[in-house]
Amino acid sequence: MAVGPDAGGEGAEVGPWWRSLAEEQASIDLKTDRPHTARMYDYFLGGKDNFPADRVAAEQASAAFPNASLAARQNRAFMARAIRHLAGEAGIRQFLDIGTGIPTSPNVHEIAQAIAPQARVVYTDNDPIVLAHARALLTSTPQGRTAYLDADLHDPQGILDAPELHETLDLTRPVALSMIALFHFVPDSDDPHGIIGRLVDALPSGSYLILTNGTADYDPATQDLAVAYEKQGITVRLRSRAEVEGLFGGLELIDPGVELVHRWRPAGPDPAGLTDAQVSVYGGIARKP
Repeated sequence: MAVGPDAGGEGAEVGPWWRSLAEEQASIDLKTDRPHTARMYDYFLGGKDNFPADRVAAEQASAAFPNASLAARQNRAFMARAIRHLAGEAGIRQFLDIGTGIPTSPNVHEIAQAIAPQARVVYTDNDPIVLAHARALLTSTPQGRTAYLDADLHDPQGILDAPELHETLDLTRPVALSMIALFHFVPDSDDPHGIIGRLVDALPSGSYLILTNGTADYDPATQDLAVAYEKQGITVRLRSRAEVEGLFGGLELIDPGVELVHRWRPAGPDPAGLTDAQVSVYGGIARKP
């Protein structure tokens, strides 16, 4: 994957931009000896920005739940449909994407700006490898804008107070808050409802929340997947439909409500043989009244 403009081919001159990125990567401890959820997700999506520890952990997860890669791809497809809906039918022009992960095209700004070139996006993550690849995200249309914020979901006030956020988004106008494949890594003890509430409270009426969360409602093997993650030191909290609906508390779910991601306004017929148990991820969009 190219991580910036004009990646160049073999023998391309290494200019100041590339030297700067190389220096930045060298100064960041990527902790490549430990698996990270963002890099495992990248592996499930067929990406190359992952390391042996991530691949080993992902293979162990796939052994427990062989549909992990398929579920990741369906989750990603839901994200794309959700952003298209919000930028198109709902007319949203500002997006706050928390838990961005490693850049995987199409990214939120690419989807939104294809519909509305003036759309603005703030990407937020706290994974060092995402920070190292941040320039891959900062390629807005001339009419719009993108920014990257290195911040932790568990510090929502830090996100809301960040200068990068206020330089890019106008919080007096509606914002789509996107948290895809994030909250199944947030246990109840971390107060996910409180985190969401603090972020949504800062947004005006007419804003939207998008999120997805893995579930064991359809296939008990997803519990084995959770165990495989937990053996790597990664907490997983699978949630029922009612529990995921609860994460949208106080907001107005838009049709069809919380649904398995491949059944949320599908772009076409399901791929042959695709089952609910294989996907096992809920998703939804809700509007702030």
